[in-house]
Amino acid sequence: MAFITLPLLVAGRLPIPAVELLATRLLRRVLGAHPGLFDRLGQYGTSQFVFEPEELPFAFGVRPAARSVSVRRRGRFLRNDVTISGPLLVMLALAEGRVDGDTEFFSRRLRIEGDMEAALALRNALDDTRLDLPQILAPRSGPARPAIGKLLAIARDRLLADIV
Repeated sequence: MAFITLPLLVAGRLPIPAVELLATRLLRRVLGAHPGLFDRLGQYGTSQFVFEPEELPFAFGVRPAARSVSVRRRGRFLRNDVTISGPLLVMLALAEGRVDGDTEFFSRRLRIEGDMEAALALRNALDDTRLDLPQILAPRSGPARPAIGKLLAIARDRLLADIV
């Protein structure tokens, strides 16, 4: 866990437009690998889901219908339907289906406020998708893709060892 402290400190000092650009690129990569990710949201596809990792000074607002993400300082989203907050690694593990959302919620590591039906629809969509973030983040092609994907998977597994 210690080797993620420095990257989080650096990330916390980035200007919001840079973080928003990175978050938008990540969302596009995820949707490129899983274009149907938001299909199961139904009526909640127009909702705004706000994610607040407790280690970062920003929050990420995702609008599935618009396929967009926006970044604000924590607590600065004026309108949101669901706010999910907690440790960044728990959120990433939840996105990949490596931890149970109910367990994290009832253990109070993950906090959910707002429309619980929308939050449940999002959880079901993520459960059906089975994201593999290291493979999504690895270069799309080229000879380094397998090695980088493997290194990212090892880093992910080490980071999540205490969580899962």
